[in-house]
Amino acid sequence: MSPLSLDIRYLPAGVLVTVAGEIDSTNVHWLESSVQRAWRPGQPLVLDLGGVTFMDSSGLHALLRLHTAAREQGGALHLAAVRDVPARVLQITGVWSTLDIHPTAAAAVAAVLGEQVSPLQEPQ
Repeated sequence: MSPLSLDIRYLPAGVLVTVAGEIDSTNVHWLESSVQRAWRPGQPLVLDLGGVTFMDSSGLHALLRLHTAAREQGGALHLAAVRDVPARVLQITGVWSTLDIHPTAAAAVAAVLGEQVSPLQEPQ
């Protein structure tokens, strides 16, 4: 099993999940089920991916499922600090522009709490 860790923090509106390690087929189900247990439907969900060093297609599909579930239940998925391999996966698949991506976890939390923050633009 590839190493993966989660730190879950509840916000006044929503939940912040800090993810570190590698997201792949060996742990993606644990990631999804842990996030879904922590998340309150109808509330924003922030995934801080700054500590994620690798993500394969199963991780991409998990993010898309979480995005869809959040929208269907009146919430929103916000990704933060997406870099390196995970950023590249989102970019080459065309998903980057469809998600709410913020440069830092602080910016994502500010957006969730209603402060004026611009989402991160796709690198050129």
